[in-house]
Amino acid sequence: MAITTLNGVRLSWTDHGGDGPPVVLVMGTGSPGRVWDVHQVPALRAAGLRVVTVDNRGIAPSDECAGGFTVDDMAADVAALVEHLGAGPAALVGTSLGSRVVCELALARPDLVRRVAALAAHARLSPVQRAYTEGMVDAADAGVELPVRLWAAMQATHNLSPSTLDDDRAARDWLDVIGFGGTAVRPGHRAQLRVSLDLGDRRAAYRDIAVPLLVLAFADDRAIPVRLSREVADAVPGARYVEIAGAGHYGYLERPAEVNRALVDFLTG
Repeated sequence: MAITTLNGVRLSWTDHGGDGPPVVLVMGTGSPGRVWDVHQVPALRAAGLRVVTVDNRGIAPSDECAGGFTVDDMAADVAALVEHLGAGPAALVGTSLGSRVVCELALARPDLVRRVAALAAHARLSPVQRAYTEGMVDAADAGVELPVRLWAAMQATHNLSPSTLDDDRAARDWLDVIGFGGTAVRPGHRAQLRVSLDLGDRRAAYRDIAVPLLVLAFADDRAIPVRLSREVADAVPGARYVEIAGAGHYGYLERPAEVNRALVDFLTG
């Protein structure tokens, strides 16, 4: 792991090596880049790619920037990292909020982007997603911390497929993992939540994405329903759409073999 001042902030990143074309992986709201290490980094390295992960601003040890920031700031961070590494044009993979970051970068700096894979892609929030995100911000502002067991159950229900939760052993394991992270929303996490609320509807803008785009949706995703991902695929000319069955918002962890197969096929094609 390295920490470099880029685009005016201290940004934490890891170059996992590889001699092939570079790919930068961008996580979603509240999550560190090391989440990719479990399944995606090994698979992409095995496919011959040079893999780089990053901790977005808002997630320590990158600067939290608790005063707030925009998706343009986050996209500029990734652009600065690509330039710092001399890795452009690079392939980009993002999930959830990360998918919006990489799509915005494809619009702003197509010279740095070879192709984009957007997991749980969306160009807007539905009323339910907006209410959920606003509620998370309100709870953080009020200093509310739910009991760990309640928080874990809520997050599991929100982010995992029923097929995962129907397996009692898997469900217990997930509850333990989610609960281990605690329930507090840190200031940087709150700032990332605000980014999603401030973005608005980008469907019209996404029509101008000119690099190859893979939209990877998760069939049982409650956080970003597949209809929102289909909107992105429909908006971007020539976009490829793949839907992973039996997967929720954490589909890249629930169904890694299927996700990795789709990513490798797209990124090396």
